[in-house]
Amino acid sequence: MRATPTILHLDMDAFFASAEQASKPSLRGKAVVVGGLGPRGVVATASYEARVFGVHSAMPMAQARRLAPNAAYLVPRFGFYRSISGQVMTLLRALSPLVEPLSLDEAFVDLEAGGAARDADSARLAGARLRADILAVTGLTGSVGLAASKMLAKIASEQAKPDGLVLIEPGTERALLGPMSVRTLPGVGPATGDHLRRAGIHTVDELAEAGEDELVRLLGRAHGHALHAMAMAHDERPVVAERETKSVSVEDTYDVDIHDRTRVGLEVQRLADRCVRRLREAGLSGRTIVLKVRRYDFSTLTRSETLRGPTDDLAVVREAAARLLDSVDTTGGVRLLGVGVSGLADYTQEDLFAQAAGERAAAGEGAAAGEGAGPAEEPADQPAREEAAPAERRWAAGHDVRHAEHGHGWVQGSGIGRVTVRFETPRSAPGRVRTFRVDDPALEPAEPLPLVRRRPEEQGGVAGGVAGAVAAGEGEGAATAALGAL
Repeated sequence: MRATPTILHLDMDAFFASAEQASKPSLRGKAVVVGGLGPRGVVATASYEARVFGVHSAMPMAQARRLAPNAAYLVPRFGFYRSISGQVMTLLRALSPLVEPLSLDEAFVDLEAGGAARDADSARLAGARLRADILAVTGLTGSVGLAASKMLAKIASEQAKPDGLVLIEPGTERALLGPMSVRTLPGVGPATGDHLRRAGIHTVDELAEAGEDELVRLLGRAHGHALHAMAMAHDERPVVAERETKSVSVEDTYDVDIHDRTRVGLEVQRLADRCVRRLREAGLSGRTIVLKVRRYDFSTLTRSETLRGPTDDLAVVREAAARLLDSVDTTGGVRLLGVGVSGLADYTQEDLFAQAAGERAAAGEGAAAGEGAGPAEEPADQPAREEAAPAERRWAAGHDVRHAEHGHGWVQGSGIGRVTVRFETPRSAPGRVRTFRVDDPALEPAEPLPLVRRRPEEQGGVAGGVAGAVAAGEGEGAATAALGAL
């Protein structure tokens, strides 16, 4: 572990909900909940205003509605969140070449590697300027933790929330960690926490006092050794610029169990289509196709098939997923389906489609089944399941629309053949609400509007230079040049 607090952890504050508030003036300062809106939906993110009522991520949406009935409930706009995340990651990479993204809204940065910080004072300055840049570019806030290790930097960012900065001075780590719950440490989830609690270990101090031998006895060699080191504030994990993607997958939970076998098959094909799109967007291919089925009784089955080589061919993935489904009994109903691809590579094997066709023939399907076979046309991207036909459900709450007369707006809700839209933009005042038929030809889906808070020429100082470069789309090179003053 290094002697200076030059590892930075950034965690955007209530990211999805904050992005929605920034883009919708009528929701600013109000309770916002983002997630799946069906009976089995769960909360992805809740704004701080919603958290006052006890709403939190991973909570069933039905429970959230009982706790905060007057909150705004929105379907996620992942493409929109990815675009904001890209701006934030560009700012991070302007600080250092060693940026380790953990998710769309969270990352580690090694400030020493980029020369942005050498000691506590310069690290604090870099963190403060980063927060100013993020606010200038996106209008959103992020919390920053600074410490001598990744574990401690993440703990510091949790202490900094919301919209703050905490630096853990070297030499104070053990005193800080001691009274904290064992659940604070990475790798201690509910099961491990309960196991330690039954052994009389509740705090990090008690974990350290138990000793490495006792923890190895309780948890096994690898886990026991790692937890004892962390309890002693030792964490040697480096910031890794590229985290290897192990799989690409998509899944849907259905509001009502699917009993019809034909419908199940169609859903698996649709999931295969989405999975292949993600593969191609990432420039990847894979050898192992995985099917996940959660049945009516919550039992979960997975089936997999490994090909001779990696592929991103839609027809190959579809056929493999269909073969895997043939081996699963869906009697009684299905509540969740998923399709994934693992064994990833950055190249494809061109003869895999021919291989799939040959396997069909060998299975007795004959030439007729293979005639005219080829990659199916990919459907248009659907941001969320709630947008799928039927017509009255295609307008997902929170998603962007444009009306020929009234301009840009977003869907407040839809049903019984009607859709309600609030017309406003990120820079406007709260807008008016109007209701239309769901098939109104003047109303159509639209792309999200950007969240640049101020024009580049309005942003001053070093933070303004970096923010202006990013907001103007000048890329990482310009942002890095603007940070030269650090």
